Amino acid sequence: MITNRREFLAMSSSLLGAAAIGGAAFAQSAVPAPRPDADEVVRPPSTPAANLLYAQIGDKSWTDLYSRLWTVNADIRTNGLRHIPGVKETLLTGYPYNEFYDWDLYFENLYLSYYGVWPYCFTNLREFLDREQPDGYVNRSLIKQRDRQQFKPFLAQLVVLGAKQNKNDYEWVRGNYYGRLKKYLDKWFSYDADENGLPVWNSADAAGTDNQFSRAGQIGAFDIEGVDLASYLVRELRAMVIIADRLGMKPDVREFTDHADHVVRLINDTLWNEQDGMYYDRNEKTGEAVKVKSATCFMPLFAGAATPDRARRTIETHLMNPNEFWLAYPVASYAKTEPDYYQGSLNKECNWRGSTWAPTNYMIFQGLMRYGFADEAKDLATRLFDMAVVKNPVLREYYNAETGEGLGQTRFWGFTSLYYGMLLEFNLRYDASDLEKKSRPIITDELGIRFQA
Repeated sequence: MITNRREFLAMSSSLLGAAAIGGAAFAQSAVPAPRPDADEVVRPPSTPAANLLYAQIGDKSWTDLYSRLWTVNADIRTNGLRHIPGVKETLLTGYPYNEFYDWDLYFENLYLSYYGVWPYCFTNLREFLDREQPDGYVNRSLIKQRDRQQFKPFLAQLVVLGAKQNKNDYEWVRGNYYGRLKKYLDKWFSYDADENGLPVWNSADAAGTDNQFSRAGQIGAFDIEGVDLASYLVRELRAMVIIADRLGMKPDVREFTDHADHVVRLINDTLWNEQDGMYYDRNEKTGEAVKVKSATCFMPLFAGAATPDRARRTIETHLMNPNEFWLAYPVASYAKTEPDYYQGSLNKECNWRGSTWAPTNYMIFQGLMRYGFADEAKDLATRLFDMAVVKNPVLREYYNAETGEGLGQTRFWGFTSLYYGMLLEFNLRYDASDLEKKSRPIITDELGIRFQA
C-alpha cells in the first residue's frame, strides 16, 4: 500500500520512465500502467487545493484518478509521441492512427501544461508552419494534405502556451516563423467575400464540429460566419499582440490590438440576436442569422468578447437550460431542441449533434469562470469528472450527454484528458489557457505527479 508522497513519486516515476517514446500504432490491447489495488487509497499531498479535491471526490475516485493519470501519461508517451517519415522531431497526437490535427494539438498541450511539459507546443507547430503555402494557407492536418481546410486559429495561442512554460522565450519565432504566423492570419481574414471583417468556415468539418451540417454546411460551403471562428480569431490576435510585444514589434502590437478589438465589436454588432439572447452564426450570402443552437455559440465567453449582460443572458437562458444544453452530462454540443439533435453514433461517425466533447466543454468552463459563474463552472467540472472517471472505466473520445456513455476512440489520451484537471483548475481558480497570466504545472505541484517528457 502507498502510504506517503515519496513512495508515490517513486512509483509514478518508475511507471512513466518505463514508457518509451516511439511511433508504433496504438493497439487496443495495449497494457495500461499498473493501478493500485481497489482497497488502497493514495493519500493526497498536503496542499489546500489537493485536499479540497480529495474531499470533493472521495477515496475511491481519488485512487482512480491517480491510476487514470498514470495510464493516460503512459499512453501519451508510448502511443502519442511519434515520428513520421521525413520529420526529425517527435510529434504529438491524441489518436491511434498516424494523423496530427490543429485544435486537438492545442488542447493536448493544455493537458501537458499541467506538468510543465512544453516542447510539443512547438514540434508539430513548426512542422505545420514549414508546410505553409505561399498565400499563407496552413492545412489543418499533416498527413491529409488534400483536405484543404485551414488550420483553425490556434497557432499563435500554441506559441504563447509553450513560451509561458519556457521562460517566455519567443526568440525562435523571430524572422521566418513570425512572418508565417502573420501570413496565416491574413489568409484567415481573406475568407471574407462580403468584406465585413468576419471570415467564414469552409464547412462544419473544418470548424471541428464534424456533422453540424445545418449550422456550417458540407465541405466547400464557404458561407458561414461562425461565432466560434470569430471568437478564436480574437484570441489568436491577442496572442499575436503578446508575441509582437516580446519581439519588440511595436507597430504590430497596435495593429493586432486594434484588429482584435474590431472583431469583438463585430461579434456584438453582427452576431448577437437580442430577441433570442444568443450569439448566432451568420450566412454571409444571405445576411441572415443561422439560428442553430450549438455549443459553439458560447465561444464569445471563452474569448471575453461577450458583454457582461449578454454573457449572463446567454448563460442563464440557454447554457443552463436543461431542455437545451445543460443535460445530465453537459455541455451538449447541440441544443436538445434542434430538429437534428441526437445522441450516440448512428454510423460510427464523430457526432457533434448533441454529444459531450472536451474542446467546447473546456472553453465554456473557462468562460463561466471569466464571467463570475463559479457555481456553474464547478457543477460542470464535477459532472464531467463523474462522467469520465466514475461512469466509464477508460477515457473516451466523446460521450452521450444524456447517459454519460463513452463513445468514439477507446483508451483515448487526447483532449478528453482535460477532464482530469478541470476540478483542480476550479479549486485553484486557474486557467491553463490564459494568455496573460503565469503558467504553472498544477498536477505536478498539487498532486505530486511528474510527466517525464
